[in-house]
Amino acid sequence: MASLLQDQLTAHQDLLLMQEGMLMYKVKSKTWKKLRYFRLQNDGMTVWHERQARGRAKPSFSISDVETVRKGHNSELLRSLAEEFPLEQGFTVVFHGRRSNLDLVANSVKEAQIWMQGLQLLVDLVTSMDQQEQQDQPGWLSDWFQRGDKNQDGRMTFQEVQRLLHLMNVEMDQEYAFSLFQEADTSQSGTLEGEEFVQFYKALTKRDEVQELFESFSADKQKLTLLEFLDFLREEQKERDCARELALELIDRYEPSDSGKLRHVLSLDGFLSYLCSKDGDIFNPACLPIYQDMTQPLSHYFINSSHNTYLMRDQLCGQSSVEGYIWALKQGCRCVEVDVWDGPSGEPVVYHGHTLTSRILFKDVVATVAQYAFQTSDYPVILSLENHCSWEQQETMARHLTEILGEQLLNTTLDGLLPTQLPSPEELRRKILVKGKKLDALEEDLKDEEEEEEEPDSELERQPESESVLEYQYETEPKPELQKLRPLSKDKKEKSKVILCPALSDLVVYLKTVSFHGFTHSKEHYHCYEISSFSETKARRLVKEAGNEFVQHNAWQLSRVYPSGLRTDSSNYNPQELWNAGCQMVAMNMQTAGLEMDIYDGLFRQNGGCGYVLKPDFLCDAQSSFYPERPISPFKAQTLLIQVISGQQLPKVNKTKEGSIVDPLVRVQIFGVRLDTTRQETNYVQNNGFNPYWGQTLCFRVLVPELAMVRFVVKDYNWKSRNDFIGQYTLPWTCMQQGYRHIHLLSKDGTSLHPASIFVYICIREDLEEDES
Repeated sequence: MASLLQDQLTAHQDLLLMQEGMLMYKVKSKTWKKLRYFRLQNDGMTVWHERQARGRAKPSFSISDVETVRKGHNSELLRSLAEEFPLEQGFTVVFHGRRSNLDLVANSVKEAQIWMQGLQLLVDLVTSMDQQEQQDQPGWLSDWFQRGDKNQDGRMTFQEVQRLLHLMNVEMDQEYAFSLFQEADTSQSGTLEGEEFVQFYKALTKRDEVQELFESFSADKQKLTLLEFLDFLREEQKERDCARELALELIDRYEPSDSGKLRHVLSLDGFLSYLCSKDGDIFNPACLPIYQDMTQPLSHYFINSSHNTYLMRDQLCGQSSVEGYIWALKQGCRCVEVDVWDGPSGEPVVYHGHTLTSRILFKDVVATVAQYAFQTSDYPVILSLENHCSWEQQETMARHLTEILGEQLLNTTLDGLLPTQLPSPEELRRKILVKGKKLDALEEDLKDEEEEEEEPDSELERQPESESVLEYQYETEPKPELQKLRPLSKDKKEKSKVILCPALSDLVVYLKTVSFHGFTHSKEHYHCYEISSFSETKARRLVKEAGNEFVQHNAWQLSRVYPSGLRTDSSNYNPQELWNAGCQMVAMNMQTAGLEMDIYDGLFRQNGGCGYVLKPDFLCDAQSSFYPERPISPFKAQTLLIQVISGQQLPKVNKTKEGSIVDPLVRVQIFGVRLDTTRQETNYVQNNGFNPYWGQTLCFRVLVPELAMVRFVVKDYNWKSRNDFIGQYTLPWTCMQQGYRHIHLLSKDGTSLHPASIFVYICIREDLEEDES
């Protein structure tokens, strides 16, 4: 793969022209449009930019950070500037994670095509590489070389190597560093060039702790025979069902030498390659594809849900954009929120009402959902409508939903019959459901459908003045999404009221929103196809005061929880407490990174990232005896032992300070039922972010492992203030692999920090006695 990349860089016309560089407009807003000179570096992995040709260059982005490249007409910003810049000359670089898109405008259509095609070619090449190939290929090593080669003469002196070590976040004894430098300098020129630098890097990254582990299973200390590797997999990695075939498959996959493959042995390099691979990852590969039963009712699943999906930043002045929907849907989100208000020219708009947030057209949101709904997952998408529109614009909403979504829109029950339980994700594949207010009960709709042939004009006769139409008034509270609906008083003249339009009402099938008046009231008056929403404050109170009833309620009916109206900065709450009670749709401000989103992303990382995770059995039983605050038997406690061994190439926290080196420590946090929520941490290692060694064991006892999430976070110790965040990785307890595992760290916004990782040993023991606490 590396050779293929090099071949393309020296032969592909687009890539050759990109390496020469081109002048393009960098566009941030309607008023910020600056000319910049963009150039693909010779490594083929990074793009730099400068204010003018041969000016002072700085990195713009890495190819590994790019998700895709879009044409100009797909950009909201470039469309708004169509009179100034031809759309055919524009394109958008879309990044992984929460990083903002980069809109660029070339001087001609031809130049735009060169960059779009060239970037996409490189993105496709990088995407096809697995992690080890990325580690072996010289692209990002070349980037380190360029950063260390201060005078850019293609050679590195020892002084430049010392500077590079600081950049790579490692403090090393000068004498030892010089010895490694001399060993790598085979040409004895006093400098390191290409392959010499690669050898220096390999010597620098030698893993003593892995070699010690390897030699403990190898009789001759040189290789692992097939039987020795089998012993390691069974004894340490807890691969209980490991057969000879699996061991052979792993040797064939990770042993670099052809002779080793033929002899069915694993060298130290092959052993390290296995440990750093997906097979050696802490996340169980068996949990990565869709592995759960997808035929149960919707109420039996946690559903990846977004709050105010259209917002890119805060709740008061933030930008509204269809990019919020694109990003959420591509992340596997299955419930997106749409706040709809009357707009100009009869076209409804989406924004955060009564604030300064910008506005986007409702029809653009619907078109975006239609395009991206099923790119990541085939399972159903829910449109959570917050309807503030007049009768006329509601009709426009209904028309857009029907015409744009077409066959994707579910507008009647699957079998034409009244449901006794919600349909399953499998039954609703590639369907879009509308959640919102409804005029009549579902049985009335189904009855109307049966009588439709006899009364073809009955729908046209339902006028706004009809007594059958419900009128609602909003009681304004601090935040629009906290507004409550109550019947309009006939004795009082109201300024703001919403009369529900039948055409929009008819599109609500399985997700009719109803007010919550208590669990007993819900059992007696509501149906499985009705859903209630709760603020985080109210939901938390219900968990504490009536946790078991909440669990039973959520076994047959859907609940949606949303952030408090006081979170004007788009901050988030911890979703775990609501999951403990079985709440399915715990809606988050997905634009805001942090611990809460780490936990959220961690749960939905499993099951193919499809946006639906099956709840534990005790949360799917309408007669469940589970109390989230006081879990009792028959839940079997488990003990988790984590030996935190070492770290690899941890990034610098403050990149502006060239001489600063991190003092890393590892904190392990458990989130679950209240009694299980805890944390422990290692000591810090002074001045070593490159290959720190801890060798410390942490121990946790968990009562309800089925609900537990485990978060590994690496911090930079700072005695003066709060420890600085370096990287993290969060996963469900039930998806952890035992044995010697690497944890590949993610940044604050959820993107890979490759090659940063920590090396751990995991052991899970089930308590013999049932817990009675």
